Amino acid sequence: MKIGKFLILFLIVMAVLITFGNRGVVDNYLMSKKLARLKSETREIILANNELKRKITLLRNNINYIETIARDELGMVKKGDIVYRWAK
Repeated sequence: MKIGKFLILFLIVMAVLITFGNRGVVDNYLMSKKLARLKSETREIILANNELKRKITLLRNNINYIETIARDELGMVKKGDIVYRWAK
């Protein structure tokens, strides 16, 4: 009878350790969620890097893109352009 009680106690302890222990079922579930989140962040960073590489290539090689950036972001004008100012 004593062996049966010890066996049941041992099985209960093992079940708790397997479920909640280090590298247990719960820990594995949480790590898989974290892995999925990190993979998603990695994909977003890769896409952003690819877009930056494309812009670098355009800035190095495409004079029309450089002109567009200068006009839109820096407010520069080309010789012969008419500039309108709005009074506040």
